[in-house]
Amino acid sequence: IILFDQRGSGQSLPFGELEHNTTPDLLDDMERIRTHLAISQWLVFCGSWGGALALLYAQRHPDRVLGLVIRAVFLVRQQDLDWFAKDGANRLFPEQWQQLLDSIPADSDIIGGLCAALWGDDELAQRRAARAWMAWGGQVTLGHGYQDPRLSVAHITETMVRQVRMELHYAQHRYFLTPNQILDNCASLAAIPTVIIHGRLDWVCPIEAGYRLHLALPHARYIVLDQAGHIAQGADMIDALVTATDAFTASGFAYGS
Repeated sequence: IILFDQRGSGQSLPFGELEHNTTPDLLDDMERIRTHLAISQWLVFCGSWGGALALLYAQRHPDRVLGLVIRAVFLVRQQDLDWFAKDGANRLFPEQWQQLLDSIPADSDIIGGLCAALWGDDELAQRRAARAWMAWGGQVTLGHGYQDPRLSVAHITETMVRQVRMELHYAQHRYFLTPNQILDNCASLAAIPTVIIHGRLDWVCPIEAGYRLHLALPHARYIVLDQAGHIAQGADMIDALVTATDAFTASGFAYGS
């Protein structure tokens, strides 16, 4: 099992570095890892933004992918970006959305206003913006199970600010993709065994995206978990992911085709 953190994130160094940090760079990194480890083909297993990267990687290198396990489908369409940061999830969690709005100038769009604060000279404004974005993400990800820690601005570290900058660096550039890029190139995945697993209670990446991907990849196994949300750690999601990977191994990587 090979795990890696994308450029500038997690344990990848330098942490928070945005230069030469685009989606094509991340796809190049995945291929470098494969060649460095002398792996001829591999099963690619990812969720959410990672799942989008997995699909993009497989579209670029279909001959290197034994299979795909995609959780919490994120297609990076404009409607997906708008759902999270413009008009969609805000109607589910209006109180937390208002806190996000309160962190930026009244005449700003969410992404633009947050970016202006995060890259501005006012350190206090940077921390407020980071705190508001993290709280919004936690609320939408965990739903009614979220408990806002209500951190004071003083508890927002430089690491947290850099983490949020990384997220918004990609969001403000539309993840460095052309409109509808993933769905428009799904024909190249027709020969790759694929499993799509999506929670019906996913408020970050609504289930419509999983269904749309299944329509574009009719050969794929499409699994809906009625009580699962966005995260991978729920019991139903864990069982489904383990079952999918075990089935790939047992079938000689024919599962999902």
